[in-house]
Amino acid sequence: MKPYVICHMMSSIDGHALTDGWDRDFKKKAGDLYETLAQTFEFDAWACGRVTMQEIAHDDGYPAGLATGPIERSHYFAERSAETYAVSIDPHGKVAWKTNESLGSHVVEVVTEAVSDDYLAYLQSVKVSYLFAGKTEIDLSVALDVLARELGIKRLVVEGGPHVSGSFVNAGLVDEVSVLILPLVDGRGEHPASFEVEESKWQQPTYLKLSSADVQSDGALWLRYKR
Repeated sequence: MKPYVICHMMSSIDGHALTDGWDRDFKKKAGDLYETLAQTFEFDAWACGRVTMQEIAHDDGYPAGLATGPIERSHYFAERSAETYAVSIDPHGKVAWKTNESLGSHVVEVVTEAVSDDYLAYLQSVKVSYLFAGKTEIDLSVALDVLARELGIKRLVVEGGPHVSGSFVNAGLVDEVSVLILPLVDGRGEHPASFEVEESKWQQPTYLKLSSADVQSDGALWLRYKR
C-alpha cells in the first residue's frame, strides 16, 4: 500500500538543481512558477530531505536533556486529520522545528530507530508527528506504507533535494516525474543534478514515457513523464 508519488523538480537546461549563484529575481520567478505548477497535482502530502527542511524550518537547533528516560520506538501522530502533510526525510533526527506546521502543512518526521531520545522528546514537545522507517537507514517503501495506512495519504509530491528524489526513483517508488527546465545554463560541474544516487546504491536506469510538454510564458519548459 502506497500513495501515488510524483517527483517534482526544477533545473537548468544542463540538469543542475542547486539555485545558489543564480540571479535573485530569476530565482524568485522560477520558484514561484515551480510552486504554482506543484499545486496542480492536488496532493495531500509533500516531502523534502533534511537539508531542504532545515532551510524551511530556519533551524537553529533543539535543547538537550529533554528526555527523562528511554522513549519507545513507535510511531507518534499528533495530528491525523490535517488537510496536507509536510514529510521530512530525516534519518538521524536533525531538523529542529519551531512549530508543528510548515507552509501550512502538518509536519511528519521520517526517522530511523537510531535517533536520540532527546530528539523524540523534542518533537513531542512541539507536537510534530514522527514515524520510524528503518533501524539505521530509511526504507522509503516502509515510510510510504505507514503514511498511507496511518494518515490516509493518497498523493505525495517529492520536492527534493536531489538525493531524496534520486532515492525515491532508485527504489522504484515514483509513478510520475515532473521537471521544470529553466532557460539558463549552469556549467558548474560539481553542482548536483536533479536526481542523485550514491554509486554503490544505484540499481538500474528508470525508463519513462513522456505524457506532456508545456512551454511556459517565461521560456521555461514543463515536462511530465510517467512510468
